[in-house]
Amino acid sequence: MPRHGKKYTAAEKTIERKPYALPEAVAAMRSAAFAKFDETVEVTMRLGVDPKHADQMVRGTVVLPHGTGKSKKVAVIAGGEKLREAQTAGADHVGGSDLVQKIQEGFADFDAVVATPDMMKDVGKLGKVLGPRGLMPNPKTGTVTFDVAKAIAEIKAGKVEFRVDKTSIVHVPVGKVSFPQQNIHDNALAVIHAVLRAKPAAAKGKYVQSIVLCSTMGPAIKIDPVSVELPVA
Repeated sequence: MPRHGKKYTAAEKTIERKPYALPEAVAAMRSAAFAKFDETVEVTMRLGVDPKHADQMVRGTVVLPHGTGKSKKVAVIAGGEKLREAQTAGADHVGGSDLVQKIQEGFADFDAVVATPDMMKDVGKLGKVLGPRGLMPNPKTGTVTFDVAKAIAEIKAGKVEFRVDKTSIVHVPVGKVSFPQQNIHDNALAVIHAVLRAKPAAAKGKYVQSIVLCSTMGPAIKIDPVSVELPVA
């Protein structure tokens, strides 16, 4: 029984078995895309870290220069003046302990959650609900803050989070196949550079093992790490 369908196999044959410079990888990925829907484009990086050790955890955020292609709904848990600030900044849902309870009861019409530090005692109750979805507010990702307007603006502009998984791999969406080629390139480069800058001091040996670009249904395309190195300061 074949592993892949005829369309995938045909697309795979158009990809050379070599590392591509990022611009050429983006072009090859778009040419190989065959799905009837607008596929998501993703960068995958295998890192030379052991995430079992806290000092080798790789995690952070980056605002994609050209967004994700999806408008995110933001819920803000705050109180007093910060609720009004959130509403003015364009939050889709705002509230305090009432919103916490609503989420506990099953409300889930949001893609990101921002909370002010003074509300984290209540927000802590949502760990089992938001944690599995990767939506638990965290100071390290800028989603626990009193500057709710800035947090909302960044999320709406295309802020994405990256975090190495237990197999030492980072997966990050960088747009849609329908994006202009340069936009995909810029977004992918922003993500790769953010992961490179997040290298833990405790990481030993080769940090980046491999970098791959692919669309939802399309074949993986290897990226030459030399083509995406950080600029020399």
